[in-house]
Formats: sequence, C-alpha cells, structure tokens
Amino acid sequence: MEKKRNRINSESFLSEKIQQYKGLLIVILIPIVMLTLLLVMMPPRVSDALQASYGRKFSSNNSKNKINFAVIFDAGSSGSRVHVFCFDRNLDLVPIANDLELFLQKKPGLSAYASNPVAAANSLSSLLVQAEAVVPKELRHNTPVKVGATAGLRQLQGNASDRILQAVRDFLKNKSSLKSKGDWVTVLDGNQEGAYQWVTINYLLGNLGRKYSSTVGVVDLGGGSVQMAYAISESDAAKAPKVSDGENTYVQEMYLKGRKYYLYVHSYLRYGLLAARAEILKVMEGAANPCVLAGYHGSYKYGGASYKASALQVGSNVDKCRVVTAKALRLNESTCTHMKCTFGGIWNGGGGDGQKNLFVASFFFDRAAEAGIVDSSLDVAKVRPVDYEGAARRACASGLEDAKSIFPRVDQNNLPYLCMDLTYQYTLLVDGFGLNPQQDITLVKKVKYRNSLVEAAWALGSAIEVASSLG
Repeated sequence: MEKKRNRINSESFLSEKIQQYKGLLIVILIPIVMLTLLLVMMPPRVSDALQASYGRKFSSNNSKNKINFAVIFDAGSSGSRVHVFCFDRNLDLVPIANDLELFLQKKPGLSAYASNPVAAANSLSSLLVQAEAVVPKELRHNTPVKVGATAGLRQLQGNASDRILQAVRDFLKNKSSLKSKGDWVTVLDGNQEGAYQWVTINYLLGNLGRKYSSTVGVVDLGGGSVQMAYAISESDAAKAPKVSDGENTYVQEMYLKGRKYYLYVHSYLRYGLLAARAEILKVMEGAANPCVLAGYHGSYKYGGASYKASALQVGSNVDKCRVVTAKALRLNESTCTHMKCTFGGIWNGGGGDGQKNLFVASFFFDRAAEAGIVDSSLDVAKVRPVDYEGAARRACASGLEDAKSIFPRVDQNNLPYLCMDLTYQYTLLVDGFGLNPQQDITLVKKVKYRNSLVEAAWALGSAIEVASSLG
C-alpha cells in the first residue's frame, strides 16, 4: 500500500513539474523535432548516393569494392570543360548521383589568356569547385586531376603555352584538394587526343576486347585540329610508312580488355573548324572570298592573328568555295606515289574493316544540328557527307540577313562563315578523307552506356588510362 502511495505521489510530482516547465520544454523540443525531420528529408550525400547506386558499401581501402574517381579538364581552343568519372575495380563506370559523369563547360578557352597566365589558370576555378564537390572527401586525396590542352595552346607563339601550363600547375597545387602532378598538366599530343577519342567511343559502345573489325573508326573535328583514328590489321600496320625524327608514328599499339590493337591515328593541326577558316581566308590573301556570306565585310581573328573576311559582290558560292577549300587542304600537293593518302601527303592508314563504321564528332555534330541536317534534340544520328553539301548550298545561296531567319540556331558570330564551314566539312570528308558522298556515317554527341548518355569526348579515354594506373 505504501509503495502504491509513493508511486502516485511521484506521478503527481512529475505531472506538476511538466505543467510548470511546459513552455520551456516546447521551446527545446520543437527545434529538435524540426532538425530530425530535416535530416530525414535531406537528399543523400554524394557518397551515400554512390553507395546506393553501387549496391554496397565502398571503401578506399577495400580492393573488392574499390572505386576510383578521375577528374579530366579538356582545355580546348573554344572553351574549357571538366569531366568527372567514377570507375569500379573492373573499370566499369559507376553512377555519380544517378548520372555516369559530371560534365561542365565555360568559355573562353585558356588560349584566350595568352598574355595573362594567372588569369588563364583562374578561369578553371568554378569548374574545379563543382568537380571537387561530387568527389567524396575521403577519396579526394587519391583522385587524379589532369589537364589536357589541345590545339588552341599548341598554336600560341613563343613561351605563352608553357607559362599558362605552369600557372595551371601552381593553381591546382595551391587550390585543389585532388591529387595533381606536374606531368598531368600538358599540351595533349594530337595523336594522343585521337587515340583517347577512339578509346572513349569504343569503350562506351562495348567494343573493346572484340576483334579489330568489330570496332568503329572516329573522326573528331575540334576547333584547332581534326583527328582520324581507327583500328587496322597487323599486316596493314606493318606497311605504315616511316616518319622522320620528331614526328609521331602513324600506328600505336594498344592493349585493351585483353586484346592487342593496332591503331592508325593522325592529327591534322590547323585543320580544325576554327583554324581552317584562317587557312581558307589566307588562300585569297586578303581579297574577297567566295566562302563568306553576302553582305559581310569584316575580319576573322584566330590564334592571335587577324584575317580579312569579305564577301564577293555577288555573294558566296559552293563550287567556288570548294576550289578555295581544296587549296587550303593542299589536295593537289600530295607527295604520295606508292600509297593512298588523305591530304597534305598524309598516309590514310590503308582503310579496312576498322574504318567501315565511322563515327564523327564535335563540330561535325554541332554544325549539322545548327544547319538543320539533323534534329538538334538528338545525341546520335545517321547522315551522309552529301547532306553537308546540300546544307552548304542552302547557306551559300543566302545573304547574311536572310541567313539569320533561315538558320536561327546558328550563333551570330558564326553566321558569316556558315557557307565556309559546311563546304569545308563536306570537302574534308569526301576529298580529304576519301569517303563516298553517299556513305552512311554516325554523328555522335553522346553515346548510350547502360541506359545513360555519356559525352563522346577524349576525356573518358584519358580517365580510363589514369584510373587503370591507380590499381
């Protein structure tokens, strides 16, 4: 009985205290409840999202479940881009918060800061911050960050390129929590760029490890250079002409997914789309040019130089533009006497099964989408070289003012050169690379990989290389 009375008294005392301090308790409990709800409702951290999508807990020290990130900067002539990839121990891509890569870009490129290396390096700052944010903190110290500069920096005069690269090295060393090395910041060799692009597209298509005839060839039209790469037979590789000291060999041997490939690759500096404009304008030595749209009289700046860009009084003309373009490509100056060449005396690799299925990327895709050759909402499309000729005829037949309404998706700065660009692309494919005008080729911006789309850029090939070296 005494125990029961004590329990009732205790409950009464507790009830009184609760009533006495009810206001204070409410003030304390409400923030706690709200904070709990907020934590429950918050989206998972990137590392949590990775674990969920990967299906099991990952650890930087557990080789069975190990994953590696790689951050690749593509410092191109028209802009800077950053790609972040994540690989499992089999070098298969792992989703980063429900996507297979982080891809961001900004303009202008590093080469626009030729006289200010520090400004060039700092232009990468916003891209770096966003790239680091998707890498879990515990993995950042072992995540490589590489910067590959392409044709834009290759063409800078004097030591401007070296000064920019050193500024970028210092920037990454001082500002980044990622793993950086001096030799990971470099001007990418054109042939290396082409090889990485070939690896990227064939990796995404699932072709690596198959026989060479099951792979696809790649043509990548950048701003400053154009690359062709495709796998050839061992017998064709043995026929590759010798090159002089200091030049790149035509064939690279690559071991991928347990198979050896002989990869024909060549990079044509000064024949990317933006650089080719300068070459085409130089042919006329400052005179009016049949590739410039009627009504335009100005100048074109590229690589630190300025070129007069003036239309003929009668306007642009496809056939006359083709003649000028052929001279720019030096199609009639071939020194090949005992082998097949592309242009400028360059061996074409011999053709073969590895080139039959050809994927073309970068500016080939961009201009096709802008000129209405393909639906701009697509990431992959089948076209023929002759489609570029048809678009060129429509563009060349219009004046600058009419072209604004006929081709509304073309940037105003590119519009005066639309006839030139499309004519050049057709001439490059048919006369330069020797394709049949009716041959089907695949335009590609992104490639489907495990129900996701990944940018068809050389950066993935570079990421595969560095990720595989981490073990």
